[in-house]
Amino acid sequence: MPRPAAIATEQIRNARTVVTEWRFPPSAETGWHTHGHDYVVVPTTGGELLLETPEGERRVPLSPGQSYTRPVGTAHNVINPTGQEVAFIEIEFL
Repeated sequence: MPRPAAIATEQIRNARTVVTEWRFPPSAETGWHTHGHDYVVVPTTGGELLLETPEGERRVPLSPGQSYTRPVGTAHNVINPTGQEVAFIEIEFL
């Protein structure tokens, strides 16, 4: 059964950055994608994400305000495996 899509709301786009709010209802996913830029994630809710990667699955705990970064070329499908909404802000550096 297909999962619902995560909800992306672009907040800022200019010559240097793209800022997107991602909201994940329970079981929602981004779909497989590869990042074309370095980026920072700033969780706005707590929770947990399931990452499907070429190397396998891993779970990532989220704490509001506890940022993390990933490099250009990161490939994954991001899934909310929990029963509550999970959200974060993604800041891409162009």
